[in-house]
Amino acid sequence: MPSPARSRLRLPRGRAADAALASGLFLVVGLGTLRSLIGDREEPWAVTAANWVLIAVACGALYFSSRRPVAAASVAALATAVYYVTSAYDGPLLLAVVVALFLVAAAGRLHAAAVIAALCLIGTALGTFRGNGDVNQVALFMLTGWFVAMITLGGLRHSHLVRARENEERAAAQERLRIARELHDVVGHHLSLINVQSTAALRRLTKDPAAGAEQAAEALGAVKEASREALRELRATLGVLREAGEAAPTAPAPGLDRIGELTDAAGAAGLAVTVHRTGHTGPLPVEADLAAYRIVQESLTNVARHARAARADIHLDGDGDGGRLTVTVTDDGRGPAADPARTGPPGSGITGMRERARALGGDLTAGPAPGGGFTVRATLPLARTTATEGPRR
Repeated sequence: MPSPARSRLRLPRGRAADAALASGLFLVVGLGTLRSLIGDREEPWAVTAANWVLIAVACGALYFSSRRPVAAASVAALATAVYYVTSAYDGPLLLAVVVALFLVAAAGRLHAAAVIAALCLIGTALGTFRGNGDVNQVALFMLTGWFVAMITLGGLRHSHLVRARENEERAAAQERLRIARELHDVVGHHLSLINVQSTAALRRLTKDPAAGAEQAAEALGAVKEASREALRELRATLGVLREAGEAAPTAPAPGLDRIGELTDAAGAAGLAVTVHRTGHTGPLPVEADLAAYRIVQESLTNVARHARAARADIHLDGDGDGGRLTVTVTDDGRGPAADPARTGPPGSGITGMRERARALGGDLTAGPAPGGGFTVRATLPLARTTATEGPRR
């Protein structure tokens, strides 16, 4: 089991990250606005209560920032503007606008972030020039600097994520192109020869079955030799592409009906594995069945090699109509141990699993689980490959 210290160091992701951001910001702003609840009164309690509602709205809007960044920033800015106009206690609610601008820019909406920031600055400047003593020209200048800095940092963050995604897609495309080129070079010549010889044999047998039998036999002999050579070179090429230590397949393609072999192997390595099945999980189309098996296999391999985990859970969830299969593998690991001697590049297991899922029109995500450990989740559509369903050969 992961230690509590390591679990606390894990940053939340997804909805959990949005909730943590909104809650943390509300806590900070609330602490900075406590003087509105204690001490001498500068405004009626009804106004104070309304202003605390505005604080909750401005901070709570950031919960939706990952899905609707512009809308969330607009709500936060509007609530903040009303708050500063109506409240006699100037708390740090402006932090909500600053953070929202960063998130809008990080989502790639630089123009929207600039417009929201400009509107906020115009409103603040109008209040300053009309004699508002709370904000002077120096503070307005500093506020402008904060807005510009947050939009710039958000833009840099977006550029970094875009480059990382492009690099990953480029690497996957190059790998597919390399494999396609290898296979084309190996079998292209022999398949062309087979096509020519078989066409010639068919033509001779059609024109004169008796006289062309000998020539057709020679052509079919050439087809046999060409196919044998193509298979030999194809095996050699696939042997090069195959991972080190992986034997060539001699049995039917595996599927989820053999998942017990994976769990037994993981158990022999000291990993307790539990399989949960819900919905329609079989029989499946051959391509989806094989992809699901390989994803589970690679996930358990990564857990055994790198996660330092004690257990793993496999969830196989098929919807009622058999339209898709969701494969989830979760472990309780603590991550790889530090190894200063390891300087090589990271493996491509997750990339390979993701490409398997995308080849069927699905997708795969992988990352730390909110409560600790690591989660791999693949969604495989089944409708596209229904026509191929049947016994494996």
